[in-house]
Amino acid sequence: MNRLLNSLTTAATGDEPTSDRPPSARGFLTIGGTTYVDPDGSYPLDLSVDGSATLIINDTDQPVTIVTERDSRDPHAPPGHTSLPDHTSRPDLVLAPGERTVTRRGDSVWVG
Repeated sequence: MNRLLNSLTTAATGDEPTSDRPPSARGFLTIGGTTYVDPDGSYPLDLSVDGSATLIINDTDQPVTIVTERDSRDPHAPPGHTSLPDHTSRPDLVLAPGERTVTRRGDSVWVG
């Protein structure tokens, strides 16, 4: 009996992945007019010059984070001026699977 159970335990653990990485995202991520199939990783968020909002639809099985701007310099400030612009104090926005939003802020979308 012990040999039978031991071989079943060995067979069950032999099929498991050995990587510490979480599983890849499955589903669709839509950013503006582009849809990514089975996305994983980070995607740039190209904000419109005219200020219109960008639609983001998370139809994946992973959370999606809209990463706020990380620039520590205000592009309109004089040279040498290093104060943080107002938009850097905003927290990142996280969308659960199945959620959607429109945004006028952020510099990238991260899946996972």
